[in-house]
Amino acid sequence: MRTIPTMSALALGLVATLLVTVPLPLGAAPPTDAESARFQPCDRGPRVTCVVDGDTFWYAGTKIRIADINAPEVSRPGCGREAELGAAATRRLTELLNAGPFTLAVEGRAIDRYGRALRVVMRRGASIGTVLEREGLAEHWQGRRGDWCAA
Repeated sequence: MRTIPTMSALALGLVATLLVTVPLPLGAAPPTDAESARFQPCDRGPRVTCVVDGDTFWYAGTKIRIADINAPEVSRPGCGREAELGAAATRRLTELLNAGPFTLAVEGRAIDRYGRALRVVMRRGASIGTVLEREGLAEHWQGRRGDWCAA
C-alpha cells in the first residue's frame, strides 16, 4: 500500500497565514485574486472560515478584521437600528466574500491590538469595503468607531 504525504492542519494554517500577510510593494500591480472559500455565518464551535459581522471574518483559521472599514455591531449593538444594519452588513459581507476570488492586502499595521490580522479585502484591485460603504452598511475606518444610533 502506498501512502501520500499530507500537510498537517497546523502546517496548512501557517501557509494560509503567510499567504495573507505579505504586503504589496509600493507601485506594484495588484496580484491576481487567488484566495477563495465558501463562507457561512460563524456559529458556536471552532471557527475556521466564516463571517462574524460586517467587518470581521475567519479565513483558513485566521481571524481577520477588515482594515479600511467599520461596520455596525451585531454582538452588542447600541440600538435597534445598529442591530438591523449590523445584520444586513454581515449578510452582505458574506455575499461579497462568496462572489469570487479575492486578495487580502496589508496596508499599515498587520495585526491589531486584539491579535486579529488587519487586511483590506480586494477584488480586481478594488476594496470590497467600498461596496459596503456605498450601500450604507459600513463607514470608512478613521481610527475610531462611529455612532450608528445617531439620527
